[in-house]
Amino acid sequence: MTNSRRRVVITGMGVISPLGHTVDELFRAQVEGRSGVGPITRFDASTFPTRFAAEVRDFDLGRYVRQPERWQDAWLNTQFALAAAKEALDHAGLADGARVDRSRLGVYLGTGEGGIDFARHISMVGQSFLAQENALDARAFTAGGMHTYRAGIEYEQELHTTAAHVAATFALEGPNYNCLTSCAAGSQAISEATDLIRQGDADLMLAGGAHSMIHPLGVTGFNLLTALSTYNEDPQKASRPFDLRRDGFVLGEGAGMVVLEELEHARRRRAPIFAELSGFGSTADAFRVTDSHPEGRGASACMHDALADAGLGPEDIGYINAHGTGTQLNDLVETIAIKKVFGDYAYRVPISSNKSMIGHLVAAAGAVELLISILAIRDGILPPTTNYETPDPRCDLDYIPNTAREKRVQHVLSNSFGFGGQNISLVVSRFDE
Repeated sequence: MTNSRRRVVITGMGVISPLGHTVDELFRAQVEGRSGVGPITRFDASTFPTRFAAEVRDFDLGRYVRQPERWQDAWLNTQFALAAAKEALDHAGLADGARVDRSRLGVYLGTGEGGIDFARHISMVGQSFLAQENALDARAFTAGGMHTYRAGIEYEQELHTTAAHVAATFALEGPNYNCLTSCAAGSQAISEATDLIRQGDADLMLAGGAHSMIHPLGVTGFNLLTALSTYNEDPQKASRPFDLRRDGFVLGEGAGMVVLEELEHARRRRAPIFAELSGFGSTADAFRVTDSHPEGRGASACMHDALADAGLGPEDIGYINAHGTGTQLNDLVETIAIKKVFGDYAYRVPISSNKSMIGHLVAAAGAVELLISILAIRDGILPPTTNYETPDPRCDLDYIPNTAREKRVQHVLSNSFGFGGQNISLVVSRFDE
């Protein structure tokens, strides 16, 4: 890391997750090895191959924003994002009236699409279906839809809306971006927001991810891809990263946000500094839509680039927060890629997957996992990979099985590898004056 580059630190954190609505609640549950997985309650999933997920429970948007009824048409991705953003901004001392240049405070999110108005949509399809022709009457569908659909709900399906809502709610007038690179989106948003600060285009950025795909179309899509676990007999045992008997990931939901800030700006306003975002790497497998390259080319290049950007060597990393989805291919490829980058040290560096307890939060996953990485540095405790019972001879590294481990670390590498081959690795470090 060159001395002339603007350093970027983390001064605020916020989360809404299946295991807590604050970063401390989430981390405590992770350290204790608790699971946020259970039967799906959002809809009747009794006929689905997968009938469980990691849902956010007891969420009340009114705890975070005034006039929560304003967001009745917004999908959960926006509601979770607003709540996590409020927590992160408060954490950073940027609540209403904070004396900062709001035109230099921006937003970069990795958020998923809004929810489909499923009940109305299916009702309209049923009413407009011509059984004898086995076709949809488009004219009847359109005419009925003009009276049935709600404009506010339809608007919320657009990808830009969440970032726009967050900016408007909290008067964030700087750069405003959103990306949706599948499972890498939250991490990509954080990496690119970091670059905006490094380049001098902003002094502060609220960055992170928010997503919920726990709805009939989301679960159907992942079931068709055979990506979800079908271990309905014991859902809390279903997410089994790196275990020989892993059979897919568990769908989760939530939001994670960080306030990224240029170091001198943070010092001038005496902001709390929790860690430094010291490096990142970004690559594409350019291979296949749903599969990583079997040799881990994109993943290994991404980790290598992140280390180089941070000015670190492999043995400087004290813990790897793995992508670790629990699918057969992903866990094997990530293991191969770690070995390529870390060599013999790969067998000594502790690795774990938070998804074993909170499921896969898709676009929000990388951001939430970065928060856990920061708290691992802060508290000197590495969360475990739960449900690790049967070692896979092809995945033969130290995955911190089942029990948290005390270890003081200076630098953590956090991986996010998405469908389509998008790869982001973040390096977060203990803040060193």
